[in-house]
Order: sequence, then C-alpha cells, then structure tokens
Amino acid sequence: MQTATGTLLIRNGQLVDGNGGLPVRDAAVVVEDGSIRYAGPAAAAPVLPPQTPTIDACGGTIMPGLVEAHFHPTYFNVAALEDLDIKYPVEYVTLLAAANARLALECGYTAARSGGSLFNIDVWLKKAIENGIAAGPRLAASGREICGAAGLMDWNPVYRKIGMEGLVLIVNGPDEARAAVRKLVKDGVEWVKTYPTGDAAAPDANDHHTLCMTFEEMHAVVQTAHNHGLKVTGHCRATEGIKNALRAGYDAIEHGTFIDDEGLEILLARDVPCVPALYFEQMSVERGPEFGLSKRVIEGHQETLEGGAESARRILRAGGRLGMGGDYGFAWNPHGDYAKELSFFVEYVGLTPLEVLTCATRTGAQIMGRGDEFGTLEAGKLADVLVVDGDPTRDIRVLQDRSKFVAVMQAGVVKAGRGLQPAAR
Repeated sequence: MQTATGTLLIRNGQLVDGNGGLPVRDAAVVVEDGSIRYAGPAAAAPVLPPQTPTIDACGGTIMPGLVEAHFHPTYFNVAALEDLDIKYPVEYVTLLAAANARLALECGYTAARSGGSLFNIDVWLKKAIENGIAAGPRLAASGREICGAAGLMDWNPVYRKIGMEGLVLIVNGPDEARAAVRKLVKDGVEWVKTYPTGDAAAPDANDHHTLCMTFEEMHAVVQTAHNHGLKVTGHCRATEGIKNALRAGYDAIEHGTFIDDEGLEILLARDVPCVPALYFEQMSVERGPEFGLSKRVIEGHQETLEGGAESARRILRAGGRLGMGGDYGFAWNPHGDYAKELSFFVEYVGLTPLEVLTCATRTGAQIMGRGDEFGTLEAGKLADVLVVDGDPTRDIRVLQDRSKFVAVMQAGVVKAGRGLQPAAR
C-alpha cells in the first residue's frame, strides 16, 4: 500500500479525532510522510511553507477513516442461506470481493475486519491491497469459518453428498476443531470465525439455539488459535452461547444479542468487544417479504433486532466496547450501505453520533489489534483520514452521501473523494 511522501495540510474544518471528545472547531491536521504530525486547533498548528499542498475541508469535518468491523467481502446479492456457499465459481467471487473492497474504501472505510470469506479469498485480497494491486480497506482476514456438525452453517443433508466446501469447515469434536484451526493457520488468517449459536434465519438452529458448537470444541479452537497468535470470534446470539464463548476465551463476540447480567459481567471483566451488526436485522424485517422470508423467520429477526438493540445499549452504557459493521452483501442489505448502520445506531438504538463515530473508528481499530496505528487522529498514527463536507456529529446521515466526501485517505494518499489531488495554498 502506497505511503505519501512530503507534507500535507488539511484545514478549514472541525476535528473529530475519534477519541469521543467534542469536536475542535477551526482545526488543522498536518500529515508528514504518511503519518500525522499534528492534529488540533489551527491556531496552534506548525508553520508550514506557503506552497504546502492543502486540502480544504470546506468548513466540514476532518475525522479518522471508518472501520467496518464485520466485513464479508465475498458476499454478493445473497437471497437465501444456500447462496452463502458456492453460488459462483471462485474466479468470479474473487472479482466480486475486489469490487466490494474498492466500494468500501470509496464509502470512507479505510480499514475492515473480515467476518468470514469464501475460499480464503480475504487472505489474498489483503495481500493484493497491501501490495497496491487492488484498492480497499486495510484488511484483517479470517478465511473460512468453523461450525459444529448440524449447526447453523451445516444445512446440506447427507444424501446430497456435498459439504460447505467454500465457506465453512464443519467439525465434530475437539480434535476436528483443532485440525480446522491448524488449516486456517497455514492459510494465513488473523481471526478465526466460529458459530457457537444459531440465528433467526436458520431452519433448524434459531437465535436461541446453543448447540452449534460444544464448549469443548470452542475451547479447543481458542487454545489452538492462541497458541499460533490468532484471535477468535463467534456468531453469538443465544444467552448461554455468549457465556460459553466468553468462558472459552474468545477475543470478541459478534452480535451478543441476548446477553444477560452474568454474560455482561464476564464481557466487561475481560474487556471483550462486541459487534452487534443490527442494521441487517432491520432490513430483514423490512424487506424480507420481497425475498420470500417466512413469517417465522421475519418474526425471529424482529426479536433479534429488539434484543440486540437492548444488549448494545447495555454494553456501551456499562463501559463496554462496541464495533460498527455487519453482514452486508445480502440482497436486502447490499454492499455500499455500510454507513446506514451508523445512522441506525443513532436513530433506533439511541446512541449519540459521537458515541457511534468512536465505535466506528477507535474501537474498530482496537478490534483489529491496530489501535496504536490508526482509528484516531493523533500525532504518530497513520494518516487514514476522512474529510467530509458536513457535520456527522449533528447529522450522521451525511456519511451515507459519498458526494460529500472531500477526501478518503490512507497513509496520506488520497484514494477517493472529490479532491483526488491536493491543491497548493
């Protein structure tokens, strides 16, 4: 990935640095060789030569690039569970993943953590992005996911004599769980994604179902992954499944839908972040009938939506950490709509815009294990910056409008936005 050289000034805007504090009016950010040299009030900025290249924020907002914390690069127009596996050949899925990555970057997302990928394509997509072959977010790869036999992702009946060759490694017992992790280690992933619980969308493993993986399988996954320096997360909706994952040593949980007091206590004690991924549920309820979702499934999504919103509020108000992002790539929840998740958390869940922006920047970077590199605008960090002609602290919906993006930057290089080339002052 290219790193800018020289000095760049971003001026004429408020600074939202990602740490959760109030915006700094009339701010400036100075970028030097791809890293932030200064971020703060313009009056205190270092004096720069008159011809220093400059980006005019148009009176808008200078903020960290957004982090999509539950990114499925290989999902595309999924309309049924069966579409999640081998809907297209691997060659076409690879092209789709590259297109989705470019789109995410154009939407202001300069980093993303994969929540599962067909054929380990995200591993190679990450390499392509890092080597400058493809455009996209800084990526943490997770490759194929792990699920217990007869669990949420194991829906093909035995008589069909096919497994889940593209998306999931099916395990039966701790030994197979260890073997699955070791395969992912060799494939080059950073995160191991698992399925401790069911989901409203599943015919046989609903969102209160906790037998998608046994505790022994989950513990074997964690032990093996940690031995190899990998982190583990899981699709956790059911109350007991959440607690099983936390007790097994998971490094993050996805959804956390029906967390109870005991689960919340464990999560806070271990400081485990949660990515609720709730806008998908809203869209499943609103648009599900268009795509043939049954009344039972839609009612399950409604229950998940309400329970997940309450759990997210409880986690954040108790001092826990939430990441933003989730499950884009379905027919009713397409790639490109990422910022609608942010608006949803303000308008439906009831968080403040600043809280959501902090979750979508600093916390996302922390979940990726790279909070010391990006996620906030502070001296010494990479200049992954989003410059917006508007004020998302007042109207977070502005982040849905790409025409308002003055610049999307990675390491000081403008990758998207209206001002692809900085102008001289």
